[in-house]
Amino acid sequence: MAFGRKKKVVPFRTAGELDAMAAAGAIVGRALVAVRDAAKPGVSTLELDEVAEQVIREAGAVPSFKGYHGFPGSICSSVNDRVVHGIPSASEILTEGDLVSIDCGAILDGWHGDSAWTFGVGNIIEADRLLSEATKWSMEAGIGAMVPGNRLTDVSHAIELGTRAAEEVHGRKYGIVDGYGGHAIGREMHMDPFLPNEGAPGKGPRLVVGSVLAIEPMLTLGTTETKTLDDDWTVVTTDGSRAAHWEHSVAVTEDGPRILTLRPE
Repeated sequence: MAFGRKKKVVPFRTAGELDAMAAAGAIVGRALVAVRDAAKPGVSTLELDEVAEQVIREAGAVPSFKGYHGFPGSICSSVNDRVVHGIPSASEILTEGDLVSIDCGAILDGWHGDSAWTFGVGNIIEADRLLSEATKWSMEAGIGAMVPGNRLTDVSHAIELGTRAAEEVHGRKYGIVDGYGGHAIGREMHMDPFLPNEGAPGKGPRLVVGSVLAIEPMLTLGTTETKTLDDDWTVVTTDGSRAAHWEHSVAVTEDGPRILTLRPE
C-alpha cells in the first residue's frame, strides 16, 4: 500500500501477493464445499464448524474468525432468518428445508481469504432458492465492476443493479440489508474502505490494479432492517423473513476481475 495514496485508492497488492491471497482463498473454498456436503438434516451447526476448522487447519492455515473480537467459531452459520454472524451451536440442528448461509475465513502466511454462500438443506421452497440466486447475481454484478478506474461506489451501484435485475426476472421485491456490506481485505480481514451494497455510483476511492475487496450482498424476502440477538453477534431480520448471503474476495487485474476465493467444483 502506498501510504500517501491511502485515501484515494482502494488498498492494492502485487501479483505475488494476490497469488498468496488466492492460496488462502482456495482453502476457504474447500472448507465451504466440505461444510455444504456435511449439511444434512440432523446435523448441528457446531458439527459444520468442526468440519470447516479441520479443513482449514489440515491445509496449514488458521481460521480467521475464531477468536476474532471473541467470536467462538471458525464459521458464521446463519440459518433462515439469521442474516450474518450466527454462532455455531450443538443445539442448533438442521432440518429439511432450512436455508443456510455459511461465512468462512482463513489466514495462510499472513494473508486472509473471506467468502460466504447460501444453500438449502434437502428440498427448499422456490422463494428461498430464488432469494439465494438473487443474492449470488448481486455479488456477480459487483464482481463485474472490479475494473481499473472504477470508484468504490461503482461496485456498490452494480450490486444494487444486480438485485434490481433479479427482482425483474423473479417478479418480486428483495430487501437489501441495511448497514452491512463488504470491505477491503489483505493482511487483515476487515480493512477500510467499507463497501455498501447499494447507492449512487462515482464516489469513493479508485480501484487500481491489485485492489482487493470482499464483495458480500445480503438480501431478504422482506425487510431491510435487522437486530442483533442477546449473544451480541447473531444478526436477524426484524420481521422473521429469510435471508441469504454470498461473498467472494476479488482483485482488480489488467485482465479483469480475479476471484481469490475459488471453490472446487
